[in-house]
Amino acid sequence: MRKRTFLKNLLALGVTASPGTNSFGQLLSRFEHIPPAQLASNEDFWAGIRAGYKLKPDYINLENGFYCFVPQETLENLIGHVREVNYQGSWYMRNERKGNKAATTARLAELGGCSPEEVVITRNATESLDLIITGIHWKEGDEAVMAEQDYGAMLNQFKLAAKRYGVVNKVVSVPNLPQSDEEIVALYSAAITPKTRLLMISHMINITGQILPVRKICDMAHSKGVQVLVDGAHAFAHFQFNLPDLNCDYYGTSLHKWLSTPLGAGLLYVKKGNAEHVWPLLAQGERDPNDIHRLNHIGTYPAYTDLAISDAIDYHHAIGGKRKEERLRYLQTYWTSKVRDIPGVIVNTPEDPARHCGIGNVGIEGLKPADFAKILMEKYKIFTVAIDGSNVHGCRISPNLYTTLDELDVLVKACKELAKA
Repeated sequence: MRKRTFLKNLLALGVTASPGTNSFGQLLSRFEHIPPAQLASNEDFWAGIRAGYKLKPDYINLENGFYCFVPQETLENLIGHVREVNYQGSWYMRNERKGNKAATTARLAELGGCSPEEVVITRNATESLDLIITGIHWKEGDEAVMAEQDYGAMLNQFKLAAKRYGVVNKVVSVPNLPQSDEEIVALYSAAITPKTRLLMISHMINITGQILPVRKICDMAHSKGVQVLVDGAHAFAHFQFNLPDLNCDYYGTSLHKWLSTPLGAGLLYVKKGNAEHVWPLLAQGERDPNDIHRLNHIGTYPAYTDLAISDAIDYHHAIGGKRKEERLRYLQTYWTSKVRDIPGVIVNTPEDPARHCGIGNVGIEGLKPADFAKILMEKYKIFTVAIDGSNVHGCRISPNLYTTLDELDVLVKACKELAKA
């Protein structure tokens, strides 16, 4: 499905840019001449995008970092795929599934700027990354380096590897507000020894939204003979980059976050030549050791989710990846710029535009994050998530494309009032 078909489907479903006015296709055409950075602050355009979502009115949802639920266009397509797969049954699974999955994988690879031979579809970032952590040919005494700010599921998997294989885990702490790329690179470099086998880093730290200098870290690690695994759960389809440009060895992400696919979709990238160095979790029979698909056998799975991934890619391209990135960065900068200099308010996300995009984290002095989140929900009707650990104490704020400035103003008001309390 390309742009013309995508817009045709929107019209058929009755998805409009704003109630009773122009269609989504007309909205895109009307604003396509405006540069992404300028369009980021055009509230008329984004109000049109918002109209394509069905939003729960009970609260302001600023917790899209867990799951960016799908717009109506993607949802209706998913429902159609469920009906069709159910209608065809085993015929579809035996005759159509593999070809459709390969086509979707190719589109994901194109979005990531890499070869389809380096990508497989998984169920989430945890599965993608744990396949590598578990699959490395560990020997007792081998070392792995990671940060305490990395996602808990990955840290737990490394702990399991320590118990199972005798891996020695070395944990660093990434500063919330680093002074330079070199400061972060040096932090990881200092933890590497001749015994280090794998370095795991976050492309975007999930609890603060800080973007790390992945290419520089990878180049440093490779110069020491160490492979790099990147947790890209919050980066893929959030801001623009090509996977090969990162120079990492492995990359895992959840597509149900910023690509806004249905739940249960992820991606694993394995740089060509690395697949043979990883044990599969589940055996599939004899395959070429460098065939990435040997790492991806999970048995029967909900094939309609794969089809909906392609629909989500259509939606992503229709809006435009650069437009999306600029809007998300604009929203984060909009609210953080209004509270950074307020006494008693602590912003745990770097101010440098190169180090952030749509996710931010804010705390209030003297207020526990759990209490902060509770007050935000009960008094201000803002739904978010409390983060209290790994040197981060605050609430993660993750707007989405449908978020309005008025909604963020409520957050700013709450921060100002609570800082004075």
